[in-house]
Amino acid sequence: MIIRIMAEGQWELADDQVDGLNALDSAVEKAVEGGEEAVFRTALDDLLASVRAQGTEVPVDTLVDSDLILPPSDATIDDVRALLSDEGLIPG
Repeated sequence: MIIRIMAEGQWELADDQVDGLNALDSAVEKAVEGGEEAVFRTALDDLLASVRAQGTEVPVDTLVDSDLILPPSDATIDDVRALLSDEGLIPG
């Protein structure tokens, strides 16, 4: 699965690795719903760091469609609120 972090790049992760991101995604979603800025910032940073650490970066000269798109690390709580679906940022 290809995950894009907006304004940064793409990473390829195995499906089971993506499933493991759901707890981090839930923390982001909960912080957004509660309007908890400090908790949101930590949760988003943790989610993006996990994608970077677990994934293999896709070379910039390789064109592939992204399966999931995550907000950039400098996204605001309102930016992420606009991106959230019923299943958070990561379906599943």
